[in-house]
Amino acid sequence: MALFLPPGVEPETEEERADLDAINALRESAAYELKDKGNEYVKMGKKHYTEAMDCYTRAIDQKIADPQHNSICHANRAHVHLLLGNNRRGYEDAKEAIRLNDKNVKGYFRGAKAALALGLLPEAFELANQGLQIEPHNIELTKLGEKAKKLHDEEDAKKMRAAKAVKEAERLATILEGRDVKIGKAIFNQMTKGRKPWLDKNAMLHWPVLLLHGQSMTSDFIEDFFEMDMFNGHLDIAYGEDAPKLLWDKDHDYTRKRIELYYLSNAEPAFSKKQVVQWLLEDGVGAGENDDEDNIGFKKQTWVKVDERATLHSVISRPDHVVPGVPVFFVVATGTSFYRRFLSGEWSLP
Repeated sequence: MALFLPPGVEPETEEERADLDAINALRESAAYELKDKGNEYVKMGKKHYTEAMDCYTRAIDQKIADPQHNSICHANRAHVHLLLGNNRRGYEDAKEAIRLNDKNVKGYFRGAKAALALGLLPEAFELANQGLQIEPHNIELTKLGEKAKKLHDEEDAKKMRAAKAVKEAERLATILEGRDVKIGKAIFNQMTKGRKPWLDKNAMLHWPVLLLHGQSMTSDFIEDFFEMDMFNGHLDIAYGEDAPKLLWDKDHDYTRKRIELYYLSNAEPAFSKKQVVQWLLEDGVGAGENDDEDNIGFKKQTWVKVDERATLHSVISRPDHVVPGVPVFFVVATGTSFYRRFLSGEWSLP
């Protein structure tokens, strides 16, 4: 009997050929019935999707010589996979449906839909376009293609922005290195709102600068301090006669004539150039990281007085000055008890 013929062996007798024809007819009948039964299960709702999947799989396993029918079964199984969120399997089934019948529009639609869910945007766009070659006015395929193109364009634009940001950060890090400016972990990000230095069109640096009153732990924030500006001009604005009074300064100690500026030497371990680039690319007010924890406390920390007639660059480029994210200068008033505590080393950051 043909039923017992080994795979690949052709029948030799009329009886064997008749048996084989009968077997094939049974397989075809079973395949068609299983496909139709699978369609019924899909219509019955989510609870029956597994049964629909089983029917389509059994229909495909009949391996009948009807590529269009097999293509439909793969496309239908892809549909069920998509309904269940099995996007990768849905994509593979849709591709097989198209291979078996390159006119199967549902295969292109479901393949494009699965590719979109998988983030395969070029593939989704291409499958939608191929389907539209067959049905140019297919609204759903048009929408899928437009969505894939829009997302792909947005992704390309995002990559271009990211590449530009990296290039700008690397350029800025190189300029900082060339200016002998060392950057360390940002320790006052909440006060500076995560601001970073920036370059103008002439490649000159502008800095956000924090003036910190250690006596009250309040601050003033200078958003744009040009690197070649001297300190005295900014201090005239912040503490001159026309400046708003400090609400906490009840004794009016912090007058223009009495204030002095200091920075903390070796405030933080210096970042490597790579770490500076990473810090420049960070969003928000993240503190940044420094892997070289062994350097903490290695160099002596002291309060260093700032000459008001010095430029910002001349101060932050000193060998003992590590900028903690942005330049931070401590404002103290001479003649106060806090001033004496500050200089004696009895006071430290909370």
